[in-house]
Amino acid sequence: MSTCERETQFVALDLPEEFEDLEGLIQADLQAVVAMLVQRAHERLMLTRREFQHVQMNLWNGMADAVNAAVAPLSIESR
Repeated sequence: MSTCERETQFVALDLPEEFEDLEGLIQADLQAVVAMLVQRAHERLMLTRREFQHVQMNLWNGMADAVNAAVAPLSIESR
């Protein structure tokens, strides 16, 4: 039996230079929010390990994409 391993990647925060000093803080906050939400989902829905990881990755990627998209227009380059 062969297994197909998918390589999944977490989206990185890509903040403009003006917000570089906030990247660590934003990343820590996102990690905390994702951890709380995934833990609650795991407790309530009794997720398998694979489901847990999938939910975790989807939440992180969605939130990181949202932050990246929201902050991008605030850079000097976009003006």
